[in-house]
Amino acid sequence: MFPADIEPLAKTITDRAADAGIMLATAESCTAGLLVAALTTVSGSAKAVDRGFVTYSNDAKHQMLGVDMKLIDLHGAVSRSVAEAMAKGALKASGAGLAASVTGIAGPTGGTAEKPVGLVHFAVARQDGRLIHREERFGDIGRDSVRLESVRTALRMMAEMLA
Repeated sequence: MFPADIEPLAKTITDRAADAGIMLATAESCTAGLLVAALTTVSGSAKAVDRGFVTYSNDAKHQMLGVDMKLIDLHGAVSRSVAEAMAKGALKASGAGLAASVTGIAGPTGGTAEKPVGLVHFAVARQDGRLIHREERFGDIGRDSVRLESVRTALRMMAEMLA
C-alpha cells in the first residue's frame, strides 16, 4: 500500500511511543488519513496509536479540533498558524501525548501565486508544550506524490519529537 520506506519509519515511531508510554494522534487535511494509516500498518501499533482526525473542511477543523475560524479567515487553512492549532487541538481532543498535523494543497487545483500547489504546513505538538513546525514546497509533483511526501515529512517530524 505504501512505498517500502514508510513502514520502517512508522515502526520506529510506534515503538518509541509505546516504549515511552505515549499515545499518538493525527490531524490531517490534505493527507486525508494517510498519516494515521501509515502508522497503523505496523503490527502492534494499537499500543501507540490513539486516533486520527480527518479534518478536510474548515468546519471540521473548527468542530473537531477547536481551530478558531478567525485564525482560518486571517491566515488561511494552509498556514503555520492553522497547522499548529490543529496539532494542539488534536492533543486536547484526544488526550494523546503527541499529535501531528498536516494541512496543504495537494493539487492539481487549489493553488495560488501566494500558496501554490505543493505547499504543505506541518506541526507536531507534545503534551509537555514542545511544538515544531515545518513548511514544505514540494511543487506541482502530482497529487499522490504531494500526499506521500507529506506523510514522510510528518513521520520524520514525529520521530524527531520522540528522539
